[in-house]
Amino acid sequence: MLTGKTALITGASRGIGRAIAVEFAGAGADVALVGRDVAALEETGVLCVRARAGATAELFEADVTDRPSMERVVDETLARFGHLDCAIANAGQSVDGLLLRLKPETIDRMLDVNLKSAFHLCGAVAKPMMKQRAGSIVLMTSIVGITGNAGQAAYAASKAGLIGLCKSLAKELGSRNIRVNAVAPGLIETAMTEKMPSAAREFLIGQAALGRAGKPEDVSGAVAFLCSDAAGYITGQTLVIDGGVLM
Repeated sequence: MLTGKTALITGASRGIGRAIAVEFAGAGADVALVGRDVAALEETGVLCVRARAGATAELFEADVTDRPSMERVVDETLARFGHLDCAIANAGQSVDGLLLRLKPETIDRMLDVNLKSAFHLCGAVAKPMMKQRAGSIVLMTSIVGITGNAGQAAYAASKAGLIGLCKSLAKELGSRNIRVNAVAPGLIETAMTEKMPSAAREFLIGQAALGRAGKPEDVSGAVAFLCSDAAGYITGQTLVIDGGVLM
């Protein structure tokens, strides 16, 4: 499905990002893995190589909130593979807190990691994709970015911003055959959601028509589809993957 493509994935060290990387490698792509935890990135790289004989996984330790760092990663990816076909802005962070208790530095951090990092990635990959007149970008948002949630104002705002970025870039880049879409997961089994209070967790599972939390692989397959030729006429869309919470 992705044979011959090169994909750059931020936040690839664990969770959904790791699942996306392994999915892409197994589907035929070579992958550039971006994160700050080198040991965890190496584990992801091993899993990618195991997913398909001959798969190549390049590791990049980088700060996604720093534009020059992301430009460097993109330049090195192009130097290594010769082309860049898919970019997945998956890096994210969640710090909960009621608005009146949110510190300015917490708000800044949420916007930097969840939203501004996507601007940096998209800005860095847009030029080579425009030159080759082809590419697919996927932004990882959240159903909270659609519904909002008490105690998650900064997180929800940053994720909602990604939806606006997705639609705007789809219109800006579409004439160059570059597609931009977003994926909005619901409750997914990751290290981050394991820290949730059990009562909140059970409540969210109860809202899902499928009656369970999702797995990272439930998300990675959809991301791979959006980057494949099968989704060649899909752009500017937000695909909700929540087990039937939002209908």
